[in-house]
Amino acid sequence: MDAAKMDGATIAEEDDGIRLDRWFKRHREGTPHALLARWARSGQLTLDGKKADVSDRIATGQKLVMPTPPVEAEARPARKGRPLTDADVALATGMVIHRDASAIVLNKLPGLATQGGTKTESHVDGLLDALKFDGPVRPKLVHRLDKDTSGALLIARTPRAAAYFAKSFSNRSAKKTYWALIVGVPDIQQGEIDLPLAKQPGSGGEKMHVDDKGLPSKTRYRVIERAGNSAAWVELQPLTGRTHQLRVHMAAIGHPIVGDGKYGGKGAFLTGTISRKMHLHSRRLRIDHPDGGAIDISADVPEHFAASLDALGFDPLLGEVGTDGQEKGPPPKSALKAQAKAHSKQIRKARRGERRGRTADSKPTDFVGKPKPKPKAGKPGKPAPAKPAGRKPSAKKHPARPAKPR
Repeated sequence: MDAAKMDGATIAEEDDGIRLDRWFKRHREGTPHALLARWARSGQLTLDGKKADVSDRIATGQKLVMPTPPVEAEARPARKGRPLTDADVALATGMVIHRDASAIVLNKLPGLATQGGTKTESHVDGLLDALKFDGPVRPKLVHRLDKDTSGALLIARTPRAAAYFAKSFSNRSAKKTYWALIVGVPDIQQGEIDLPLAKQPGSGGEKMHVDDKGLPSKTRYRVIERAGNSAAWVELQPLTGRTHQLRVHMAAIGHPIVGDGKYGGKGAFLTGTISRKMHLHSRRLRIDHPDGGAIDISADVPEHFAASLDALGFDPLLGEVGTDGQEKGPPPKSALKAQAKAHSKQIRKARRGERRGRTADSKPTDFVGKPKPKPKAGKPGKPAPAKPAGRKPSAKKHPARPAKPR
């Protein structure tokens, strides 16, 4: 292609860290995504002279070269969403749990998609006009949660904040903590899952699986409390950001997230009153703020999650006693008391298990300080009580009887 049909731009500071396709949405709004993808495949998109992909993160000062879009693409208006109703505005504003000049944090509802797609008309991205408030521009998404995952979702209120937050997520300086209910209980109470993930062939990119040739993926987990051997409440921290990472990792170690039929199959559902909805919640988000300081916000669990915690007998205070390596300040006395109570409960359960597992020939000292009970005589199938060792008692002497006369 000749130079007359090429266009160029220098990446500005406010666009530092965003994806290349996001740059086109900001600055070449009428360019179709399919056209961008075709330019990338053919090598017509370059950054500093090197072939670029639409998903590449761009940096301040980079030189972008691209073909000049055709006239019909430039004239194509940006697609507009449906007009917002009063119910839409109430839904969007009702999810806000934090707001400042640069950021908004939502407690996203389960079942609400982050972005639109095929047959997905209701989503957070379509509600952002209701969250403009007194801001200069329409807010922007900087990360996403799965449709059925609830919890803390960060939204930037300015292009500068969007670039800053996007960079924080890409370099993993943002810290996310999730709560989940899982089927069964891991043998190790806390640890790290290190299993590479890749898109599962034949799924159209909609499903991931463990693959030795996949991208490195790590998840840290901690068991908060257990309900016998049937379920556990866990704290999860994704140390990498792969699609469906937490869901795939927990299913891969044999403990799928409750309600996640996609990766856990029928075994991901508990009987009784436990909801069949996904039990994965973005509990806490910590990220540096572009204006200094940091955002550290926690989101309450949705109704179905709270009901399941209650039904399984879990103590909500135990979730506040974190061991994620981040400073949270001293936990409340009530939380410490609950933790001690749960620890004592686990010890009692372990001792009961030991007593049930002992054989009939156990020594008296196996009964945790209690004397070994003596079996009752006369019952079939049980040995007679053993006589104490030592000298045998002498026979009782009777007085001599007089001889009978003959």
